[in-house]
Amino acid sequence: MSFAINSPTYITPRNSASAPSAMVGIDLGFQNCYIAVARSGGIETIANEYSDRCTPACVSLASKNRMIGNAAKSQIITNFKNTVHGFKKFHGRAFDDPFVQAEKPKLPYSLHKLVNGSTGIKVRYLDEDKVFTVEQITGMLLTKLKETSEIALKKPVVDCVISVPSFFTDAERRSVFDATQIAGLNCLRLINDTTAVALAYGIYKQDLPTPEERPRNVVFVDMGHSSFQVSITAFNKGKLKVLATAFDPYLGGRNFDEALVDYFCEEFKGKYKLNVRDNPRALLRLHQECEKLKKLMSANSSDLPLNIECFMNDIDVSSRMNRGQFEETCAQYLMRVEVPLKTVLEQSKLSRDDIYAVELVGGATRIPAIKERITKFFCKDISTTLNADEAVARGCALQCAILSPAFKVREFSITDVVPFPITLRWKSPTEDGLGECEVFSKNHAAPFSKVITFHKKEPFELEAFYSSPQDLPYPDHRIGCFAVQNVIPQPDGDSSKVKVKVRVNVHGIFSVSSASLIEKQKGEGEEMQIDSEPVVQNGRAEDQEGACGEKLDPAAGCSKAKVKVKSIDLPIMSNNIRQLDSDVLNNFVEYERQMIIQDKLVKEVNDAKNAVEEYVYDLRDKLCGIYENYVTQEDSNRLTLMLEDTENWLYEDGEEQPKQVYEEKLDALKRLGQPIQDRHREHEDRPRAFEELGKKMQLYMKFVDSYKQKDERYLHLTAEEMSTVEKCVNESMGWMNSKINAQSKLAITQDPIVKVADIIAKIQVCGRLFKMHFFLLLAVRK
Repeated sequence: MSFAINSPTYITPRNSASAPSAMVGIDLGFQNCYIAVARSGGIETIANEYSDRCTPACVSLASKNRMIGNAAKSQIITNFKNTVHGFKKFHGRAFDDPFVQAEKPKLPYSLHKLVNGSTGIKVRYLDEDKVFTVEQITGMLLTKLKETSEIALKKPVVDCVISVPSFFTDAERRSVFDATQIAGLNCLRLINDTTAVALAYGIYKQDLPTPEERPRNVVFVDMGHSSFQVSITAFNKGKLKVLATAFDPYLGGRNFDEALVDYFCEEFKGKYKLNVRDNPRALLRLHQECEKLKKLMSANSSDLPLNIECFMNDIDVSSRMNRGQFEETCAQYLMRVEVPLKTVLEQSKLSRDDIYAVELVGGATRIPAIKERITKFFCKDISTTLNADEAVARGCALQCAILSPAFKVREFSITDVVPFPITLRWKSPTEDGLGECEVFSKNHAAPFSKVITFHKKEPFELEAFYSSPQDLPYPDHRIGCFAVQNVIPQPDGDSSKVKVKVRVNVHGIFSVSSASLIEKQKGEGEEMQIDSEPVVQNGRAEDQEGACGEKLDPAAGCSKAKVKVKSIDLPIMSNNIRQLDSDVLNNFVEYERQMIIQDKLVKEVNDAKNAVEEYVYDLRDKLCGIYENYVTQEDSNRLTLMLEDTENWLYEDGEEQPKQVYEEKLDALKRLGQPIQDRHREHEDRPRAFEELGKKMQLYMKFVDSYKQKDERYLHLTAEEMSTVEKCVNESMGWMNSKINAQSKLAITQDPIVKVADIIAKIQVCGRLFKMHFFLLLAVRK
């Protein structure tokens, strides 16, 4: 699906004759989002309508429409109860989840328990109380990111690759994937953050060791706003393999912000007698200021001020802090940095000497104390060759280009890992006891498929779950239940052999993808061959098949024996934990479409209203400026009064009107204002147009005079033809002189007697006649 190319250009369209569809990578962050796009020759990060490549992960609901991204962030203080942010980690979680309950008191908006037990977000939208699922909120954000991409690229965007934390469980990944469908996106892959970074790092390296040589091991450390992830990746020419991952899902930049907030809350309580936590708006402002202060302290070790005017009860507050105090305040969080570093090194079975480089990404890695601890742990200078904010999005865009048939990309394969061990348990209705086996160990290669062989006489159920609940950053270790149906014994009464394929796909999602009953045949049947070799290419793995009785036996699949059998596909009923029903998902897709239409209608109304307001201010200024001499005093007074009435109307009765009303108001103003604008433009452009016409006439008369003087270049022309040209020139000169004289008699407050368009038309008519008689005939003669 991808091809190696020798050119320095790593990405090219397969069909250069037509522009390929857009390949978009999205870094769906806790606080901010980034969009990158694969274009011919490389990767480009896209800016939004605010010329900002960073789009806040905020959604604000209002009485008429939604605001998403930068516009929503501006509403965090003023509309805090209906502005949703920090919702990424609610994906796939129940309302009673300890993490959700711990977050609930920190949020200015309300959480709500849904009928299925999941977490809902309660806001007021279209003057009604609404409860949205996390999938819907993320779908809204993705809709905005999709719209931003389409505006920048000027083409529809459908295919994308989206990043998720490496520690996201099956339920969380399914939830994010559902959100992509709500937004109308075709997500080709949910890729782990650190894997995307590794791809962005490795694909451009020209000096990677060959596949036969010892790989280059690189540590990627990603500390963002809400989580800390580490991975070790082995690079060879044309491929990367993730060896191990580790993480602290509750350590990030927000912890350092909250430590500062706690510090200043206590200080202001004693210094100003203010209880900041009782005022949500003041608390949000303090969060914003503490985040700014944290960033300043990363670049400056001296004392820095924190000043907030009219903070609470019209009281101004101020304080100071330096980097030393900051590190002391955040000591409990800085101590946690080394734990994932130690864990990932142990899991990879590498030593510090085996590490080639340590690459840092993520905003929180800019904190000097964090850099120091990472450097000290690995006994190696850290590297910051990647863009700390955009590396994940760029890796996503590269993966999207690799997966797309529209692009030809340098050959580069990706092997990720399963972050948590997965076990499969089975039981038949009439059987006593349970059987189970671990199908995917921790850090097992992914994507990957395995085939497990059962001997059953009746339908049975499979339950998939994570084997190590203590290592899971999620309270529910279940993945789902899968009922294998229509299992019957063999004709002789023996148990039937049932082959079940289990898979962790490109999204990191587990599934029982198929089941088949192997029926013995007396005559000829279907020949089957079991293949034990996985094929990994461009981040996609083909099947690996193994066989067992009631247990998984990897060695059993190595035989190449052929048997005569008949394979019958069996239906599977899947019941995944916290999976949206298809009907519910379809309803969400339709509702998102309706909200998009509503947003568009509101935007059109606002644009129409803004057009009236802009025209009022613009015309009023120009009436006292450049238009002053082009309108009579009477008309100016009448128009000025009309503009004032319109302005007053806009802020009173015209505050909320249909689009048509604003358009009618604008048309009424233009009926008076447009003639003035036209007179000014005509007066400015007319002299230049007449000058151009005069130059053309002089040029044409010069050729006529040359003909009369028997210039040999024009002897091929007849007297009749030359008479036609001369007549045209004389008529045009007469027309120009008459119009200039007539225009000079008019006041500039009157409509012009001749327009610039008429003059240009006259130039074009004469030009066509001249070319026909001179240049074309001259060409014939030659």
